Amino acid sequence: MSTVVSPCLPTPSGRLRHGLRMRLLVASLSLFGAQAHAADLLQAFRDAMENDASFAAARAALKAGREKLPQGYAGLLPTITGSGNSNWNRGQLDYRAPSTSTGPRVFNANGWSVTLTQPVYRPQNWATYQQAEFQVAQAEAVFSQAAQDLITRVAQAYFDVLASQDSLALVGAQKTAIAEQLEQAKRNFEVGTATITDTHEAQARYDLSSAQEIAAQNDLEIKKRALQLIIGKFPETLTPLRASLQLRPPQPAVMEQWVDSAQNSSFAVRIQDAAMAVAQREIERQRAGHLPTLDLVGTRSYLGTGGGTTSVSAYDYNNNLIALQLSVPLYAGGVVNSRVREAQANLDKARADLENSKRQAALTARQSFLGVTNGMAQVRALEQALLSSETALSSNRLGYEVGVRINIDVLNSQQQVFSTKRDLSKARYDTIVNGLKLKAAAGALSAADLEEVNALLGSN
Repeated sequence: MSTVVSPCLPTPSGRLRHGLRMRLLVASLSLFGAQAHAADLLQAFRDAMENDASFAAARAALKAGREKLPQGYAGLLPTITGSGNSNWNRGQLDYRAPSTSTGPRVFNANGWSVTLTQPVYRPQNWATYQQAEFQVAQAEAVFSQAAQDLITRVAQAYFDVLASQDSLALVGAQKTAIAEQLEQAKRNFEVGTATITDTHEAQARYDLSSAQEIAAQNDLEIKKRALQLIIGKFPETLTPLRASLQLRPPQPAVMEQWVDSAQNSSFAVRIQDAAMAVAQREIERQRAGHLPTLDLVGTRSYLGTGGGTTSVSAYDYNNNLIALQLSVPLYAGGVVNSRVREAQANLDKARADLENSKRQAALTARQSFLGVTNGMAQVRALEQALLSSETALSSNRLGYEVGVRINIDVLNSQQQVFSTKRDLSKARYDTIVNGLKLKAAAGALSAADLEEVNALLGSN
């Protein structure tokens, strides 16, 4: 008998610290490329990795976010600038002294300079570099969350298609059963053992099942298009879930442990934790606007003149300069204080967003945990209800044949059996998906979990 591997609680992590390191899903996602074969759910996931636009956007955002670190580090490194010029000069010099010649001065002047500036004390640049580290951590957390979302979206869309296929198949089977009941009612009426009412009731149920079949076909088409939106191709056939499987509860089977893990380890919380760290460094960066800066400056320059018709002597001038350059801000119109207040307000916002993300993570964990545990209870109840419904249907059919039950009793029993089968099928899918969502809420979902779910697929 196949089993669903229950979600396992990850080890809770502490709050984000300097140089946050998180476990990305990229490593586990890349494993799929090396597999020689894959079941349909894994194939759908690989297709989604290649074709899902949302995941592609997240991948590009990660690539862009990682550039924050070299940009921040660049503010601590020296800068080198160069310039050059060539000037053609023409001027008129007139002297009052009679012995001094007058006339036009025409000459060419050329020059260049190279300047190296090494920051020695720039607190704003250091704060920017620290911000960049947390911005990269935030970008990685966003991408990891997108990878988890891709897993749950693929699984949800995949099982939605299977549920819709099951519904369509059950409606078709119900329609066939009702058609048989309709023919039997007509035969019984012809021989005088049943009334026309039985025929009308069966005909009404048959017409209703025809309408339900059309609605089920439409729903299946929509569900397939929703999966196509993620995987980039239209799914013709999907491997179904095996009928013989047993669902197991989450491990540990304590809701509050999952809630604690979600509040500490979920990627949504890590994202906001990093955002708050960035906001804290922003206050330091803006306050540094009141502080002086000190740079080490080295300059190599050249200036030379010559050519033209002039009595001015040609010359070459080379200059080397090494200096410490101190800059002290005195007054900037109050803009620095205003930016500090703005940064403090943004920190308050980030702190509130972090608290909200923790509460939302806790709520999601509770909902998913209940979805798994209650889903398992519902599956067990529906399995028992299906046995009872099938028994009741057999009894009603027998009673109808011997005349102690009427046609409507058989039709109602048939309706009950098919409704129970449909509800049981959907309950199994929902329970499996909620197990994935529970691990995602705790920040522990990986592609390996999808492999375990995929093992539940196959021919019955």
